[in-house]
Amino acid sequence: MGIHRLNHAVLYVSDLARSVDFYRDLLGFRPIPMTPDGFRGAAFLQAPGSTNDHDLGLFEVGVAAGRSTAGRGTVGLYHLAWEVDTLDELDATAQRLAAAGALVGTSDHGTTKSLYGQDPDGLEFEIVWLVPADRLDDAVLAARKRIGRLDLDAERRRYGGQTRGGVGVSVPA
Repeated sequence: MGIHRLNHAVLYVSDLARSVDFYRDLLGFRPIPMTPDGFRGAAFLQAPGSTNDHDLGLFEVGVAAGRSTAGRGTVGLYHLAWEVDTLDELDATAQRLAAAGALVGTSDHGTTKSLYGQDPDGLEFEIVWLVPADRLDDAVLAARKRIGRLDLDAERRRYGGQTRGGVGVSVPA
């Protein structure tokens, strides 16, 4: 049996407390008490509704650390993507990120509706709502080959703000 999902990611951060506050307050992650005894400078967090042991590990490298140059000057990870259940939750997340100055873009990829953000260290992430499998038509599938402007109000009119995303795609039907 092969790999079937991502269990967690680990990020190096400059200021652990600031990063924990960011992921907890803006994205709803909750700290999990699993840092090994005697080990300092690490935190483990679980996303809301996750069944993973933890979804994010944060390891502090100190405030003198520079921002990542991955994709600009070095190879490295571009972003992680986390899924939300509804377009209303995507909109609420967009509002929180924008208020914190952490929303750096939005996109409509046809089958996915996406927000892009940066944490306090400039590490990028994506928050995504997936069109349910029973709503995937030829036009939506063809739109995966382009990056369009995200109009959340139009998407809510089309799919409903409380329609559960990803059903039959990433969530069992």
